[in-house]
Amino acid sequence: MTEIKDYFPNRRTIRRYSDSPLPPGLLERLLLEASHAPTTGNMQLYSVIVSSTAEEKRRLAPFHFSQPQVESAAAVLTFCADFNRFSRWCEQRQASPCYDNLQSFMAATLDTIAFAQQFNTLAELEGLGVCWLGTTTYNAAEIAGELSLPRLTVPLITLTVGYPAEEGSDVGRLPLDAIMHNGRYTDYSDTDIDRLYKEKEERSDSRQFVAENSKQTLAQVFTDIRYPRANNELFSDKFLGFLRSTGFIH
Repeated sequence: MTEIKDYFPNRRTIRRYSDSPLPPGLLERLLLEASHAPTTGNMQLYSVIVSSTAEEKRRLAPFHFSQPQVESAAAVLTFCADFNRFSRWCEQRQASPCYDNLQSFMAATLDTIAFAQQFNTLAELEGLGVCWLGTTTYNAAEIAGELSLPRLTVPLITLTVGYPAEEGSDVGRLPLDAIMHNGRYTDYSDTDIDRLYKEKEERSDSRQFVAENSKQTLAQVFTDIRYPRANNELFSDKFLGFLRSTGFIH
């Protein structure tokens, strides 16, 4: 088990996993411990779907653009914003649920993020490797269909979990003064931006990204290749359409 003092400054995303299975009961224990994360009004507005068979993972992989860690991980966990369960409880207790709206979706989203991150930390402290997939909302409707998600239940976050077959790499982080503001937000000067992004831009992997994509700057790799406008707008429209189908957006 990793010591707390060593964990946070050295944590790494793991995308390659060994064939070692997870011990019986380990995921259940970690998820139970993670459920003590902060939550809106103690409502626990989330659910998690655990996909651990080869067939379950194979069927999910295309919705995550066939990233290899989906099928190679011991388990794939899909964390969902879930107001279905709470609303059902209200109906069965002579109360009228009123959670088919954006504010309720945001409350469930925050609960889900806290739950997923707490699980992420607990799993890594236990010696597991975890990869946080940012692709879940891109194909939320397809994932919801595959996982039989009901109304007012939205897949938001997917974590792949298993024993590491790599150490992962240090991808670097912006300095603290890039993200911390005292008292109120202080906007950045051009000089600030140059200073704060200098180390990130000068990393060898960043220079490689720029060269292999035939770009002039690292920022262009993000705007033109990794997260271009066309894709952002396409998946925004797709996700909004799905939210309307779930009942959260009207």
